Amino acid sequence: MPEDSPALHEQIRALTEAGRPSVSFEFFPPKDDAGEAVLWEAIRRLEPVNPSFVSVTYGAGGSSRDRTTRITRRIAQDTTLTPMAHLTCVGASRAELRKVIAEYADAGIRNILAVRGDPKDGPRAPWTAHPGGLDYAVDLVRLVRELGRFSVGVAAFPDMHPASADLEADARVLALKAEAGAQFAITQMFFSEDAYFRLVERAEALGCTIPVIPGIMPVTNVKQINRIAELTGVDLPASVTDRLEAVAGDPVAVRRVGVEIATELSSRLLAGGAPGLHFITMNRSTATLEVHAALGSAVPRSPALAAPARV
Repeated sequence: MPEDSPALHEQIRALTEAGRPSVSFEFFPPKDDAGEAVLWEAIRRLEPVNPSFVSVTYGAGGSSRDRTTRITRRIAQDTTLTPMAHLTCVGASRAELRKVIAEYADAGIRNILAVRGDPKDGPRAPWTAHPGGLDYAVDLVRLVRELGRFSVGVAAFPDMHPASADLEADARVLALKAEAGAQFAITQMFFSEDAYFRLVERAEALGCTIPVIPGIMPVTNVKQINRIAELTGVDLPASVTDRLEAVAGDPVAVRRVGVEIATELSSRLLAGGAPGLHFITMNRSTATLEVHAALGSAVPRSPALAAPARV
């Protein structure tokens, strides 16, 4: 990011104040070169949408950190996209975290999503910090803000985090991260707009007014979404599961219904004042592009965007 360009959190606020939602995409680090080729095809097909930013997650338990940082740097250097780097506390000392942050800064990456991360055995496993590392995302936020001029985002949870006592605790943690210097948040995926707006209301009651961007995942595989919900605690309402189960034997119909559900949810969120949409792409472009197209004038558009291929 050039030194004289607006910081990402400033861009998000400017869009919100202008009544325009931000649109962003999330990718995950592939396990091999073949998967990376698929990822880059998706990135190139989503690039013409001109998203506000794109992000690359870490693998489970903080794995694939090297691949994540390499892909994020390549996005910064070889595309027109603004990358946001994920950073977690998992399996890293404070010194290692400082080194990764410095590497991002050297590559011109000034946007970081600071999250505690899940234990290597999954989000429901007990948390154990690295002996020389950090315990909480709030500590990571402070570390990033100490080390330079970064836009710092954090995670938020419309459905209760597996390690939380209750939904009020989730809102308190979000408020603490904002007090520590977080400037925006991105939610875990969810399927009820009411859960999202209740989170925002609880946070605002605690004085937390940072933009909270909804995380949206168009469902293309019933088994996959059930597994993700089991691991993360994401609530799957009957209004969603009934529609998907009704077509579970037809993969094409599952995709179509998944896109419809994501489009309907996105429309309700934007109508209710959500500051943007963060699409969890699963390294594929078609479903995301179809939701974007279906939303029409509600989201920024690019005349250069071609009709999506079946990816």
